[in-house]
Amino acid sequence: MNLPRIPVSRDFITRDAGLTKWCARAARAFAGTTHTAFAFRIPVPMMATEAAEVTMVKIGIVGGTGYTGVELLRLLATHPEAEVVQITSRTEAGRQVSELYGSLRGHFDISFSEPDPQALAECDLVFFATPNGTAMQMVRGLLEAGVRVIDLAADFRLREPALWEHWYGMVHACPDLLEEAVYGLPELNRDQIRAARLVANPGCYPTAVALGFLPLIENGLVDSGGLVADCKSGVSGAGRAANVGTLMGEVGESFKAYSVAGHRHLPEILQTLSRVTGQTVGLTFVPHLVPMIRGIHATLYGRLTADPGDLQGLFEARYAAEPFVDVLPAGSHPETRSVRGVNQCRIALHRPQDADTVVVLSVIDNLTKGAAGQAVQNMNLMFGLDEQCGLEQVALLP
Repeated sequence: MNLPRIPVSRDFITRDAGLTKWCARAARAFAGTTHTAFAFRIPVPMMATEAAEVTMVKIGIVGGTGYTGVELLRLLATHPEAEVVQITSRTEAGRQVSELYGSLRGHFDISFSEPDPQALAECDLVFFATPNGTAMQMVRGLLEAGVRVIDLAADFRLREPALWEHWYGMVHACPDLLEEAVYGLPELNRDQIRAARLVANPGCYPTAVALGFLPLIENGLVDSGGLVADCKSGVSGAGRAANVGTLMGEVGESFKAYSVAGHRHLPEILQTLSRVTGQTVGLTFVPHLVPMIRGIHATLYGRLTADPGDLQGLFEARYAAEPFVDVLPAGSHPETRSVRGVNQCRIALHRPQDADTVVVLSVIDNLTKGAAGQAVQNMNLMFGLDEQCGLEQVALLP
């Protein structure tokens, strides 16, 4: 029986996540049967006249109950090229995802399950949205099974095992993989991410700070031994676990610094900036907790050591081809609400009194560009997808 073949534009399909997912599920459901009603013929860029199946990247998420995990699910729910097939949680195993997170009703018909290495090995990619120290216990087996991995925790961000042990208080389970892991900041390591088996997704503070400082230190315009990062974060950065310090009655109508003596993100920021400059970087990093749920505002200071010329033009040129970095007009003051729920970093420059200090204002959503959104951006690069695929949301305002 000759079945009708319907030519469908890939652009059309990828604009409609529901249609794409339906096509993929239908193809799998009818595979090998004689009851297929339709076959889809989708042109691909290099072979526009040949038939191609709608294929989806099969995703597993280890640790799907925290804020980062649910943010991943929110973004992947409408991603036209990804299908979540495994979501693990030891505490919620057997419970429907939509029961725990009502915002996902109608998007996921799947339950949490116990972490099963064999089931996860059937995925194309596994995200770890787990506490520090979890991913490193499971990654080796997944890599050996041919699964690619993005870790949203800190297990693979630091290259030196001794440094990891100092800041995270535990011996690293697979120090031999630290050198292989690619630091997942696309604006710095895009080509390496594309070829990576294992990506260490950057922390939220390090993302905002690095993107703000990069153009200055890449061009040797500031004293790299005396940088200052004054950062503010919403309480979701502390995670979903019950904690007196993040109760509404504790953080509401209040504002405080914390970890002034040394925050775990400090060595990560220093490592990133030092690799760019080729020398040791000095940074004073002071994080603050503010009474909002999500968002990071980083105020960055650097002392100019040379005539910077057109600083605005320098930043605009550096990020002109970056889809997720927005350099605002000179003199702007970016707001955290302008990036709420989107994979975007907005940056503004100031040079008060035309003196020798440059001030960079950098804002991101700590759960999106600072975590899950950047992870999806990395996934897109790793699988040869459009980098913006599934990440074209508009910030929620007001």
